[in-house]
Amino acid sequence: MTERMTAREVIALVADGFTPLAPPAAGNEGAGPTGQAVPADGPLAWAGYGDSRARAAVRTGEEESVLCGTAEVGGRPCVLAVFEFGFLGGSLGRAAGDRLVSAYAAAAELRVPLVSLVATGGSRMQEGMIALGQLQRVAAASVRLRAAGVPQVAVLRDPATGGGWATLGAGADVVLALPGAQVAFAGSRVRPPDADPSAYTAEDQYAHGHVDALVAPARLRDTLALWLRLLVPDAGRGAEPAPPPYALRDLPPPATGWEAVRRARAADRPRAGAYLDAYFEVRAAIRGDRAGGADDRVECGFGLREGRVVAYAAQDGGATRPAGFRTVTRLLGLADRLGIPVLTLIDTPGAANDADAERAGAGPAIAEVFAAIAGARVPVTSLVVGEGGSGGALALAAPGATWVTPDGYFSVIAPELAARILKRADDQVPLTAGQLRLRPQDLVELGVARGVVGVDPVSR
Repeated sequence: MTERMTAREVIALVADGFTPLAPPAAGNEGAGPTGQAVPADGPLAWAGYGDSRARAAVRTGEEESVLCGTAEVGGRPCVLAVFEFGFLGGSLGRAAGDRLVSAYAAAAELRVPLVSLVATGGSRMQEGMIALGQLQRVAAASVRLRAAGVPQVAVLRDPATGGGWATLGAGADVVLALPGAQVAFAGSRVRPPDADPSAYTAEDQYAHGHVDALVAPARLRDTLALWLRLLVPDAGRGAEPAPPPYALRDLPPPATGWEAVRRARAADRPRAGAYLDAYFEVRAAIRGDRAGGADDRVECGFGLREGRVVAYAAQDGGATRPAGFRTVTRLLGLADRLGIPVLTLIDTPGAANDADAERAGAGPAIAEVFAAIAGARVPVTSLVVGEGGSGGALALAAPGATWVTPDGYFSVIAPELAARILKRADDQVPLTAGQLRLRPQDLVELGVARGVVGVDPVSR
């Protein structure tokens, strides 16, 4: 379990100043009939509830379980929504819901990111269905903020359970978590007695693609500041395509198709990570498909290129699994909503074709990427940096904006598989590679690629 900090301690940890938003007046939407006084013991007249609230206020120094206000993190403006777990377990009730809805509205009006620092046990049972209904209000406020093109970042503290995890937490664009935090829909007192305790941890949520990064408290301010920079597009530059990266090796055109294949499969050939390192000054990754899967052979995220934000999705040379394709779709959707151009790096022998991949929905996952690129309103630039194997590679390729390196190739099918389908002997594979016209210069001549990239002239 991670150390539990109060809301004020968390604010001091991450923010450069904090100006509270004015608490909404009682009688707001979802708070009961307008103008009607709220009973001291709440909408259910739960005996002793008013006294419990009063004791929580004395103990914590707070009036509610959520503090909301404007702040700067690393010089970047935002709206903070910070839970105080010491106030009735950080639970969500009517007044907390009012505050959260106001925080979303303030972020939309100011056009600054909303950062939620979540520590809650769930909905407040003393307010019954009125409390549970706050989740619908928060979800609606989140949808409005998304429609406004304003990003949301969540930080999961200990614990982040129940509706707080299922709305502010899991519903954010980028989800960070403190190591050791409890992160789960089921709170600690309502889980099956034989449940695996590891399933309710930040680490397990990260492993299964529900959390983007585990961040130690000492790194939280800098990490949040970076994300607040990366999720805000550059004014007036959203319509400019990201330039393709330079090649990392100065090579002559391959003489044969088989030579092109061998180059792309060479162990010492630069991989996507090297291209990302050379292209970006700084970057941060998102991870996982938010459906229980993560593919470590695909890296997605946002970076700064000469001071400009560019989103990226990169295959690293392995067979791409359904979770990898779905993570790419997630990246494309977020970049499109925020108005950030996208770079894709293509390097895969093809989509994973084992039984598990089929059962996980390889076909639908690939279809989602095709649709996301076809429907993107922001420019997408693609570069083949190695193997371009069939539909698993083509899914990431932007029509009319795909480039290729001198040690890359693109093919309708792997030469070995083509030879097998044609019932050719193994020694006919090189000949088949040539007939497929998969060399970089062939791709340009066929109109598949716009050009073959060269090395950076400054570095030559």
